[in-house]
Amino acid sequence: MDLHKLLQLVIDKNASDLHLLPKYYPTIRVSGELYQMTTLQMVAEEESTKMLLSILNDEQKESLLANREMDIAYAYSDYRFRINMYFAQGSLCGSFRLIPSRIRTIEELNIPAFLKQCVDFRQGLVLLTGPTGEGKSTTLAAIINEINNKYAKHIITVEDPVEYVYPKSKSIISQRELHQDTHSWPMALKSALREDPDVILVGEMRDFDTISLALTAAETGHLVFSTLHTNSAPESIDRIIDIFPPHQQNQVKNQLSTVLRMVITQRLLPRQNKIDRVPAVEILVNNTAVATTIREGKTYLISNILETTEGEGMLLFEKHLLSLHRAGMITKETAYSYAIRPKELERFIKINRV
Repeated sequence: MDLHKLLQLVIDKNASDLHLLPKYYPTIRVSGELYQMTTLQMVAEEESTKMLLSILNDEQKESLLANREMDIAYAYSDYRFRINMYFAQGSLCGSFRLIPSRIRTIEELNIPAFLKQCVDFRQGLVLLTGPTGEGKSTTLAAIINEINNKYAKHIITVEDPVEYVYPKSKSIISQRELHQDTHSWPMALKSALREDPDVILVGEMRDFDTISLALTAAETGHLVFSTLHTNSAPESIDRIIDIFPPHQQNQVKNQLSTVLRMVITQRLLPRQNKIDRVPAVEILVNNTAVATTIREGKTYLISNILETTEGEGMLLFEKHLLSLHRAGMITKETAYSYAIRPKELERFIKINRV
């Protein structure tokens, strides 16, 4: 079995992912659904190991065997793949995520145009949140590339691994990959503050040190973008505050209420035609009311603010689900299954008689 032929199959089928597990058929994900390629041979354990190790250098092989898992990026043809290799019951497995060769625009992604506001921010913190595989990296790449095309800035990214490679335009972009260009997120962020950046992209806010440094960078006049694996704007704010020890939380609430600019929660939903997926988002803009709720620790009030201040660019997730359903892009069942607040969605549907 040839690995490059399997990667080409992913490209030809417009799949998002490829999974190689011993004793299973090669499996691809198309429009969110998994399909085992039963027309191909089942993957043997020796074959899986041989294919996966063939794209690693000696240092990477040593790291994989020592740590039992690793993330790398791999270029094939005009495409890039983000790869996670890992061991399961002693066998080497691989998950490949296809990174499109061209960075799509916000309009092409069918994301609300209001997100373009991020491009013009001069400082502060912008968060993209949602589960893994919901298009956060793709949306962030679209925003960063808008900045790249509009302004002459120094953009520093810290990623694990580097996914999208930005084209040369008005900005200069330093893309740093964890384990290849830097030893850790905190070290890269501390270093970034001495590298004259205007914009810093932190691939993921994983721990106390990374979150603390990201807040400091935003506070000291930089525009910081990052992601969190949370399901809503209030949950994202609580996650940041809760990672700090109790005696620091009041200080962090004040800091976050000042530096936060926007929280975007994103999910990819199966389109009604089932050909592809459509993004649904929630947008929280940090206005005076939001800042007050953060400082006072009353994040449970944010859902109400989202619903009642749409004129300021706020967008409640359920309101976007409703608009996607009314436009015929998703079914009512899909809207209900993905709703963060099902009772609110039910109320909106009754009011609008959809």
